[in-house]
Amino acid sequence: MSVYVAEEYEPEEEDILRRYFTNLDGPVFALVNLPEVVKGALFARYSRSPKSLRRLFLDEFVGDLDISGDVTIDATVGLKRAEDLYDRVFFDYGDDSVAQLGGVHLACEQASNLLTKVLEWGRLMAYLEQSTRYIAYDARIGGRYRFYRDPEVLGSSLGTRYVGDMDRLFDTYGELLPVLQDWFRGQYPKDPDDSDFVYRQAVRAKAFDALRGILPAASLSNVGIYGTGQAYEQLLLRMRAHPLPEARTYADLMLGELRKVIPSFLKRVDLEDRGVAWSHYLSSTADAMEDLAGRLFPGGGTIDAAPVVTLTDFDPDAEVKLVASMLYPYVDRPERQVEATVRAMGADERLAVVRAYVGERANRRHKPGRALERPFYRFDVLADYGAFRDLQRHRMLTIEWQRLTPHHGYTRPGAVDEAGAAPRFDEAMERSAALYDALAETFPDQASYAVSLAYKVRFMINLNARSAMHLIELRTTPQGHPAYRLVGQEMHRLIAEEAGHHAIAEMMRFVDHSEEAELERLQSERRAEERRLGRA
Repeated sequence: MSVYVAEEYEPEEEDILRRYFTNLDGPVFALVNLPEVVKGALFARYSRSPKSLRRLFLDEFVGDLDISGDVTIDATVGLKRAEDLYDRVFFDYGDDSVAQLGGVHLACEQASNLLTKVLEWGRLMAYLEQSTRYIAYDARIGGRYRFYRDPEVLGSSLGTRYVGDMDRLFDTYGELLPVLQDWFRGQYPKDPDDSDFVYRQAVRAKAFDALRGILPAASLSNVGIYGTGQAYEQLLLRMRAHPLPEARTYADLMLGELRKVIPSFLKRVDLEDRGVAWSHYLSSTADAMEDLAGRLFPGGGTIDAAPVVTLTDFDPDAEVKLVASMLYPYVDRPERQVEATVRAMGADERLAVVRAYVGERANRRHKPGRALERPFYRFDVLADYGAFRDLQRHRMLTIEWQRLTPHHGYTRPGAVDEAGAAPRFDEAMERSAALYDALAETFPDQASYAVSLAYKVRFMINLNARSAMHLIELRTTPQGHPAYRLVGQEMHRLIAEEAGHHAIAEMMRFVDHSEEAELERLQSERRAEERRLGRA
């Protein structure tokens, strides 16, 4: 006998429900073929009703259902009723959580690399960004290289120079691609067991990685986003307050498309006393901080030398607190008593607790529990903008970055030197820096478009040990880019050696400290081909 009671429906009700629910008798089911606003409204009403969701749908939302059309397309069930409900919930009750109940997949294309970082700032969204490792940027769109053309810059006396210098950067990138590919083929001959396709893809990725530093931050990318109505609202409020004109223009494009799908979730964005006031608050505080920081740290001052990664803050007592947090769910004592007991333990006893809690991790996807969220680390990083782009997309951390300029110098991959391409690479860096300097006075926010990805940017990462385990293990895998592998390896070393958290460092057993791999993507391409052949 089932422990769940199945609801009963009339035959005509079953005919309706089958179109919108994945089953009619189980306690777990998915909603399909319904607009997002209807799904959200259903759940909003659901939280205040004694009825089951399917019964609520029949009784209160199906009144204007058109069941005569193709049942595979989205229904227009109760759209007006759903929007009316949101108006009441948002404006009468102020229940923002309702906007978490509907989501949208949004394609954001032809966004500059400066804009993609704005798009990917929020924690509560999912992102997939086009990769410089797989896309050759010597291709053109509509006869033009793929870089953002800011209307204000193009309309100025610097417009012609901007386009010309950008074209030269892309020309250099395209001319050096075959040079680097030939050099890598000479360095790493094809294994007879590898197909031509696998080998070609691995060599291309290696060349793309070596030369991505030439590409300017104006380079265009595509980003896929999935988020809730609430997350999109917060993103749009920030974008409408952003100093970069591209971000503000793009926010209007996004708002227009999102309102076609989840209009009720976004009604507050451009209301004067709601969204407009919020965006004004964000922009005014940013302007005030910009002015104050400019007075406290005037331009031209000395910048202290710093390593790639600096551990600026950690809790010296972290491992004692970590062990106490590990034991807490398994005892019946107050936390202070648990911590006092742990302090009285010997190092071997505490290490035994840690090892039992972590267990036998078979791979890096086996994550220990939330006790690892007790310790924290704060890192100051100076790495090239290409590495920053990859690290910035991690969600469960705090990251802040400074303005992208050419003032911190750039990194040049060793392969570029060995392939004899260093002079051309350095020439591209000089062109990038000169264009930035020309733009900076008149267009301080747009000037960063000119900065090549090889130039370094300073950014701060604040994260707990559990997030650090995920980031460091993922970003040090042999197939990773050398620039961010170095950052991950240094973070792990500092946790062990400078913080002295040897037990925490030991937990991160899938950190790879090996030197640069030969063809980073070769193993991944081999596995992908095995999967393709298996499906065939």
